[in-house]
Amino acid sequence: MPTFAEIAQQFVQFYYKTFDENRQNLAALYKDNSMLTFETTAIQGTAGIIEKLVGLPFQKVAHKIATLDAQPSNESGGILVMVTGALLVDEEQRPMNYTQVFQLLPDGSGSYFVFNDVFRLIY
Repeated sequence: MPTFAEIAQQFVQFYYKTFDENRQNLAALYKDNSMLTFETTAIQGTAGIIEKLVGLPFQKVAHKIATLDAQPSNESGGILVMVTGALLVDEEQRPMNYTQVFQLLPDGSGSYFVFNDVFRLIY
């Protein structure tokens, strides 16, 4: 059985690969009680979250992870994940630094879903 750190690592690799290739496919990672805070905007529910992510004002994006920290977060097997990194959008040459925090919860079928997702650019 994988450790919480291994699950966090696998999740982050999958999340950013999917984000960079086709953001619409991230819908499977969220549920209707999931919440995203993107900069200052809070959105609840899969449909609203995906609408926000797909509607971001760029076509191409590439995430480069710098750090990943994970901790068990509750008695029912949740995992808190914090990522820092840089992202390049479209033809931009200067990467933008970001931090993102995920609260992953067991989905009852042996996998996890994103309960909380907080994203912030670092200026």
